[in-house]
Amino acid sequence: MSQHSLPAPRKRFAPLMIVAGLVGALLLSLSMTGTLSAFTAAITNTTNTAASGSLILREVSGANNCISTDSTASCATINKYGGSTTLVPSDGTVNTSVTTVNFTNTGTATATSFTLKANACTQSGTGTATDFCTKLNVKIVSGSTTLFNGNATTLATQTATTPIALTIPTPNAATTVPVTFTVWLDASAGNTYQSLAASQPLVWTLST
Repeated sequence: MSQHSLPAPRKRFAPLMIVAGLVGALLLSLSMTGTLSAFTAAITNTTNTAASGSLILREVSGANNCISTDSTASCATINKYGGSTTLVPSDGTVNTSVTTVNFTNTGTATATSFTLKANACTQSGTGTATDFCTKLNVKIVSGSTTLFNGNATTLATQTATTPIALTIPTPNAATTVPVTFTVWLDASAGNTYQSLAASQPLVWTLST
C-alpha cells in the first residue's frame, strides 16, 4: 500500500497579525499627525480681585477729634468727664459737667457692634476720703436712651463683663452716633471729699 503524506495545516494567524498591525499603525499615525479634531469653547476671566474693607472710628467733640486709623488709638484731647476742678455736692440738676461726643465710621466696612467699656477709676489729690470714685456720678445718654446712670466705680465694674452696647454707625460716615456725659459730685459727699480728683479711661470698640 502506498502512503500519501497529509497536507500541512494552514496557518490562520498570519492574516490576523497583519490586520492588527495595520490598525495599530493607523492609530499611531493619527495620534502623531493630529488629524483627530473636536469643537471647543473657552472663556478667560482676566479680572478676578478681592480687597479688604476698613473700620475707622472717628470721635469729635467741638474742635477736637480722634481717629483710630490703625485699629487702636489713645486720645487725651477729649475729656468725657469735662475736666472740671470746681465740682461741689449736687443732686445732678445743678453743678454738673456736661460733654457731648459724636462718633462716625469713616471706613468702608460695615460694623456689627459698637461698645463702651470703662476701665478702673482712680483718685488723686489731698483730700482724706478714699472712695472719691464712688461719689462721682456719671450719666451716659445717646439720643433719648440712657445707657448708664451710676457712679464711676460701678461703671467700671459693670462694663468689665458687659460693655455698653451703642447704636452702630454706618460706613462712610453716613450716620453719626451722639453720646452725652453728665458728671456731678454726689450730694452725700462731705468735707473729706474736697480737693480730690478722679480719672477713668474709656474704651470705645467698633467691630465687624
